[in-house]
Amino acid sequence: MGNGEHAARKLKQNRKKFRWSQREYRVRMLQLKKKADPLEGAPMARGIVIQKVGIESRQPNSAVRKAVRVQLIKNGKVVTAFCPGDGALNVIDEHDEVIISGIGGTLGRSMGDLPGVRYKVELVNGVPLKLLILGKVKKPRR
Repeated sequence: MGNGEHAARKLKQNRKKFRWSQREYRVRMLQLKKKADPLEGAPMARGIVIQKVGIESRQPNSAVRKAVRVQLIKNGKVVTAFCPGDGALNVIDEHDEVIISGIGGTLGRSMGDLPGVRYKVELVNGVPLKLLILGKVKKPRR
């Protein structure tokens, strides 16, 4: 009951109340992404490579996936970023400046068989990683 001619206010209030049971609405309204995310809600971030690491892939696969530990410039947090491509780790050195972005897992989580890796390397010293691997450009010396 309560869908009469003058019921708009009550309908709006009810809709507002029940939206809190939707996960996406709750996360957005409480700004949980900004609070928990090292990138603070941004799509990409700049950081300095601290070390190169090999990450063992999850079952049923068996491989050592190449990744780097990156310290973000804007807040000093350290995250692990995957290096996509064959021989990508040979191109990246320590103390290089990299741009990282989300790896594309559901709800900002890790993707595929990479445990705990939520980011991937996009640029190295301002040059796309893909072009460096293909050998089309040389990495600028900083």
